[in-house]
Amino acid sequence: MSKYVEDSKKLLEYVGGKENISAVTHCMTRMRFVLKEPEKADKEKIESLESVKGTFLQAGQFQIIIGNTVAQFYNDFTTVAGIEGVNKEQVKEEAKSNMKPMQKLMANLAEIFSPLIPAIIVGGLILGFRNIIGDVKFFEDGTKSLIEISQFWAGLHSFLWLIGEAIFHFLPVGITWAISKKMGTTQILGIVLGITLVSPQLLNAYSVATATEIPFWDFGFAKVDMIGYQAQVIPAILAGFVLVYLERFFRKISPASISMIIVPFCSLIPAVLIAHTILGPIGWKIGDIIAQVVYAGLTSTFNWLFAGLFGFIYAPLVITGLHHMTNAIDLQLMAQFGGTMLWPMIALSNIAQGSSVLAMIVLQKNNEKEKQVYIPACISAYLGVTEPALFGVNLKYGVPFVCGMIGSGLAAIISVMSGVMANAIGIGGLPGILSIQPKSMLMFAIAMIVAIVVPFVLTILAYKKKYKLDKK
Repeated sequence: MSKYVEDSKKLLEYVGGKENISAVTHCMTRMRFVLKEPEKADKEKIESLESVKGTFLQAGQFQIIIGNTVAQFYNDFTTVAGIEGVNKEQVKEEAKSNMKPMQKLMANLAEIFSPLIPAIIVGGLILGFRNIIGDVKFFEDGTKSLIEISQFWAGLHSFLWLIGEAIFHFLPVGITWAISKKMGTTQILGIVLGITLVSPQLLNAYSVATATEIPFWDFGFAKVDMIGYQAQVIPAILAGFVLVYLERFFRKISPASISMIIVPFCSLIPAVLIAHTILGPIGWKIGDIIAQVVYAGLTSTFNWLFAGLFGFIYAPLVITGLHHMTNAIDLQLMAQFGGTMLWPMIALSNIAQGSSVLAMIVLQKNNEKEKQVYIPACISAYLGVTEPALFGVNLKYGVPFVCGMIGSGLAAIISVMSGVMANAIGIGGLPGILSIQPKSMLMFAIAMIVAIVVPFVLTILAYKKKYKLDKK
């Protein structure tokens, strides 16, 4: 008999039986269920199983933490249940039936940016490295940078911009591709649409403010400005979705025999025209307003209040999925101001929640079962992924979650009041310091210490106090 058969039988009963399961799959450490009626799942009984390290509900999925042996558990469970597992993408789509409209919007937004994150992380590291060798005056009594005394480093500095420019200036190409991929339409059309937003034919977005004359297309009855949307997020998102819905429409009405001609032609040309005449200018304005409002909040007299509030509520935003909207805001800030003050606070929130888990490891050092959840969750949070820490530990006890929020808020205040700015997004947790601009690294390091120490100490003190009260 396989190792997890008995636990699988009990789990099937505790989730409401086979008839309550719409879909099931697994990831690296968790079983992921889409339940028809999530309220039927008995969390207390499920968490009492020896194989289970914790449960949580996120993005319409009921997730059960198993650990590194999840693949074996999954095989036993699907055999016992007599159901066929599906892949993660199918589970995500199935899970949306359990989501509210805002949750669906945030889930779709997350799926658009997720494929872009590896490139954005690389871009952030490259920009940070270029700043260190190009802007920091390390040599000749603090008067020259490395590229000013070495031809090799000067050449490398110039070469690396080839990659940095490809990632950030041509970001709209990645966005329109990701939208077409996520929505199941023709990906090459998404790529072509993105290229038309950043074509060398167009006036570079960074040059618009200083240009004496803006080129235009003259159609006789109308003129359209030839402006590029380099690094612009919202125009690319709007254009991408227009292309998707145009393609779906024409695919539905076109005869199959000529759809290969009709669909691409009738989808792409109107999408490009609409992007440059309507959506581009509107999206630019929306992005500008959002960036200006956030930047004003981060640089105003009351920036400490803005920072403290954002740092305090970021972890709850992760629970709701609303945190995904910050990706677009960060990228817009980077495009307009050469960096973002928002991302450092996000990295600090990751660290703070991880530190609360670290305190729980110390507090329950003799509980081997709990440590199997706590230690991976702590490491994950320190590397920028907080869901295991939030759902597997901190929310379960409440106290560490709130203590992490307090530490995050205090660290965010230090970060913003010191003007800490990141070159790019994507590198969270402790490695987040690699994305920070060199002049801000010291203050960010101080903020990191606060994000580590404050939640750790508060969690230990508050937990011990609560434990004593419970004993009484």
